[in-house]
Amino acid sequence: MKVLMLSDVYFPRVNGVSTSIRTFRRALAAAGHEIDLICPAYGDADMPEAGVQRIPARRVVFDPEDRMMHARAVLRQADELAGRGYGLIHVQTPFVAHWLGVRLARRLDLPLTETYHTFFEEYLYHYVPLLPRAALRALARTVSRVQCNALDGLVVPSQAMLDKLRGYGIRVPAAVIPTGLDGDSLGSGDGTALRAAHGIAPDRPVLVHVGRLAHEKNVDALLHMLFELRRLVPDVLLLIAGEGPAERHLRALAARLGLDAQVRFLGYLDRAAGLPGCYRAGDAFVFASRTETQGLVLLEAMSLGVPVVSTAVMGTRDIVGPQRGAVAVGEDPVEFAAACARVLGDAALRARLGAEARAFAQGWSATATAGALAGFWQQCIDERLRTTAPCPAR
Repeated sequence: MKVLMLSDVYFPRVNGVSTSIRTFRRALAAAGHEIDLICPAYGDADMPEAGVQRIPARRVVFDPEDRMMHARAVLRQADELAGRGYGLIHVQTPFVAHWLGVRLARRLDLPLTETYHTFFEEYLYHYVPLLPRAALRALARTVSRVQCNALDGLVVPSQAMLDKLRGYGIRVPAAVIPTGLDGDSLGSGDGTALRAAHGIAPDRPVLVHVGRLAHEKNVDALLHMLFELRRLVPDVLLLIAGEGPAERHLRALAARLGLDAQVRFLGYLDRAAGLPGCYRAGDAFVFASRTETQGLVLLEAMSLGVPVVSTAVMGTRDIVGPQRGAVAVGEDPVEFAAACARVLGDAALRARLGAEARAFAQGWSATATAGALAGFWQQCIDERLRTTAPCPAR
């Protein structure tokens, strides 16, 4: 199968969408499929990658980490793209990439599918704070309904997100297909070495959080939890790996709560080097996002044998809800802190949860999820052929 993929984000922009795209492309290529990607150019940090075409782009005013592609630069290639033999167009993001996907699908007469990665209903107000939250939620629902109902098929990373979208009035065929784990992407990780590099004692109780430092990720809740946890585990340390627009706010909040000795901001860590060691340096991984459509970092931690203590909201329910290697908690800081204290204080419990976590994560392989995506694409192609085939003469 040959598919044209369109996205408004990709590496070097680090987020879950970029990781999902790379994971699926690699697994699909290994299965014999050809997936070309059109995405923005970021500048000198762009690395050449087979099958990836970078389009000139400009910075997004309210989120300078992102880029907006010049749509005409893609549309000018429509005739060339038509000659490449694509069977389907798949969109990863609902901005310029979606607009281009709709137009190219019509022009090339191809089925159009899209992955709904972001829970915009609980996302927009962090970036457009001048408008009422209720109005932004209504806008997010309306735009999502219009965009998704223009598709031939919709991919959603979790059942909770699909249930929300059905509630919006989205009726197109849909499949729940999460991003799988690439078994070779993280390696084993050396937590002892990372602790030593940062002057952290081998026996110090350590919690880890990995993710983009954005307001919608609700890292504030982890700091408020840590404030309570310090009373139960005075020498606890929280390692926060990642960068993003909320970092200054989070540093200030940690200082206001008097947590300077309990928090380390590690910044961006490379997936092939520092990140696996960061996961492994933790006695447990903590998470509290309300907006995840999946929560891939939870699975990454679990794949390395790190127990998880997390809320189970939206997409994280599918991972945390079964409570195999994970402890599900509410967002109340006292409750959350008590659960962390229990895990940190019981080595046998951590060992059991770690073993369960590894076993659970093995069921989320990239090979399996890529196969499910290819199968869904084929269904969409077959349905298009069925509905457009000429009626037999009578």
